Amino acid sequence: MVKFSKELEAQLIPEWKEAFVNYWQLKKNIKKIKLCRNPPQIKEKHDFGFCVLDPIRYTGSKIVSRFRSDEDRHEIIQVRRERGDEDELYRTHLIHSSSESNEVKEFFERLDEELNKVNHFYTTKEREFLERGEILDKQLQILLDLKQILHDRRRKSFTCPRSNSSSVRGSDDSESVTESVEPLSDSSPANDVIVALERNGLNFIGSGRPKGKKGKPKTMAMRIDIPATTPTRVITAVTSMLWEDLVNDPKKDNSGDFINRKKIQRAEKMIRGAFVELYRGLGLLKTYSSLNMVAFTKILKKFDKVSNQQASGTYLKAVKKSHFISSDKVVRLADEVETRFTTHFANSDRKKAMKYLRPQQHRASHMVTFLVGLFTGCFVTLFSVYAILAHLAGMFSATTEAGYIETVYPVFSMFVLLSLHIFLYGCNLFMWRSTRINYNFIFEFSPSTALKYRDVFLICTSFMTMVVGAMVIHLLLRSSGFAPRHVDAIPGVLILLFTFLLICPFNVFYRSSRYCFLRVIRNIICSPLYKVWMVDFFMADQLTSQIPLLRHMEFTACYFIAGHFKTHQYQTCTSSKLYKELAYVISFLPYYWRAMQCARRWFDEGDINHVANLGKYVSAMLAAGVRLTYAMQPTPLWLALVIVTSSIATVYQLYWDFVKDWGLLNPKSKNPWLRDELILKHNSIYYASIALNFLLRLAWVETVMHLNVGRVEYRLLDFFLASLEIIRRGHWNFYRLENEHLNNVGKFRAVKTVPLPFRETDADD
Repeated sequence: MVKFSKELEAQLIPEWKEAFVNYWQLKKNIKKIKLCRNPPQIKEKHDFGFCVLDPIRYTGSKIVSRFRSDEDRHEIIQVRRERGDEDELYRTHLIHSSSESNEVKEFFERLDEELNKVNHFYTTKEREFLERGEILDKQLQILLDLKQILHDRRRKSFTCPRSNSSSVRGSDDSESVTESVEPLSDSSPANDVIVALERNGLNFIGSGRPKGKKGKPKTMAMRIDIPATTPTRVITAVTSMLWEDLVNDPKKDNSGDFINRKKIQRAEKMIRGAFVELYRGLGLLKTYSSLNMVAFTKILKKFDKVSNQQASGTYLKAVKKSHFISSDKVVRLADEVETRFTTHFANSDRKKAMKYLRPQQHRASHMVTFLVGLFTGCFVTLFSVYAILAHLAGMFSATTEAGYIETVYPVFSMFVLLSLHIFLYGCNLFMWRSTRINYNFIFEFSPSTALKYRDVFLICTSFMTMVVGAMVIHLLLRSSGFAPRHVDAIPGVLILLFTFLLICPFNVFYRSSRYCFLRVIRNIICSPLYKVWMVDFFMADQLTSQIPLLRHMEFTACYFIAGHFKTHQYQTCTSSKLYKELAYVISFLPYYWRAMQCARRWFDEGDINHVANLGKYVSAMLAAGVRLTYAMQPTPLWLALVIVTSSIATVYQLYWDFVKDWGLLNPKSKNPWLRDELILKHNSIYYASIALNFLLRLAWVETVMHLNVGRVEYRLLDFFLASLEIIRRGHWNFYRLENEHLNNVGKFRAVKTVPLPFRETDADD
């Protein structure tokens, strides 16, 4: 049977852990009581923090129990409920004293603190969710009213002749006429709806309603505040506004936003997402209540058993009357959310509504585990075969032709580096899951489609099995004397196959994850046009560690698209001026994207730390450019510039890694030079990680060493250093998300706050 303490640890909400009953501390208090009642030997009265015993009560090593029968078991406490400043407070008073009364008193004082803490947290969260529910009700009502206005306006457009403003658009623009909503007169069929909106404190500016001083409306003005987070929406919004204001009716009142069907659809999507998050939060709060109730019950039963006294009955009565158990507001609100969601967002189909409100996580399949083992075995076998064949054919000897290593290395190492990164991401998922870091919430992944670590390992092993299999086939055909144009087409076929799998529209091979990856890459490339989310800048950080892979992609594209694989002339792709210029661009791009994301976040949030972070990536761009120039022009001047710029960039990056991203190096922390809250149990792991990250950040020193090695050794060294940077990034990932998770825990942030489309603004705005 699993102990309840382990069950509680496994089921509690990680972000709310500090708000749960401290069951483990209460067990320590009970252990003190147990030691007082059953000491190993007679103890004298000392004040060393131990329990105070009465030696007269013990004869030798045997204990004369205070309670000899069930008749002696009686209630020993009285629980009083008092009114505090905000919440109700509970205080327990001992009725009967005993030899261990100090320890019993300490236990119930701690128990009262936990009960008051749970009540306060529950009341605070309940109030937040109730306020959120009221806001969503109002948002939903506005949405329904606006839909009614659109419906009435579209119906009117089919029955009434077109206005002069619509004739300007031409005969082919009837759809946009039916979508637009212009200010309605008092005689409009939808006037009652506008009156209802105004009754809620809202008003359409320019709708002909009574004005206050200076001609401004007396009530609040309604805006449809849907952020244009994509370039397409930005362009569409600007174009629509200009067309509506300048072309259609230049003389009309422009103080209000025009409403169309697309805006309503986006508003509906935002409100639907807000209802889903509210329902999820209510479910978490119900779980919080039930788990704490079980914890109080279990710990009081332990107390009764250890102390041989009856206290659980009296105290549990008080617990059941406390707010976090007696209040039914959360349950009623959850039922209301289900009803509203089913009615307005699922066409009264409850089964469909529950798929949104209660998304089911896909269970780990034994088939996935089997396939991971199968592909791992295939990969190891094929790699062994490749190593033996390459050795027998002498492909990596100093006397072999340069063509093989120069063409095979960039193409296949690109796949290997990518597979290594995927494998480390799977290790990250395993560690985050083991330490209960809520990565799905941080990245805003859907629980029903998010990849598990076994899924990532399956992708990695199948990927590498195909790559090594292609390497074996390529080597066999090359050794058999086949023409290079036929042999070198094999990596190209492999690239086409993986590209097809990535963009395949069919619902196979984790389509939702593939499309999510493509969306994130699109957001990164288009920085700073897109609003930056956690998953976006996390992925952009990964790309800064994959510059060698991007360089290999550049060579591969040149080699295959330009058709050089037909003539086996790889030198054209490595010696041309365009290739060298692209090398600078590729070395800058990941840092540029990340810097633009920092600029966008500073623009959106106004936090000066984002500007400082932008400076870090600018210094990295400068250092990368200088190192690349030095590799082409190894002069003493460029060597000095490499040392200076790379040293500055490294110090900058190390500071940001340890202090900002990991939250470490706090001199005032209770864990020396770490942070107060740590997820891993041993502090030595953090110190070792700091040292490892420091060493791996110094990999650029190899650039200035100019080791005299052969072509094969140089390629292997290059691959080794690229792999080390990917390993450093995978190691960095765990602590970066650990720090983010602890920040959420510190703010009790377990539910997303979805932005809402409608907001009330003063008419002066």
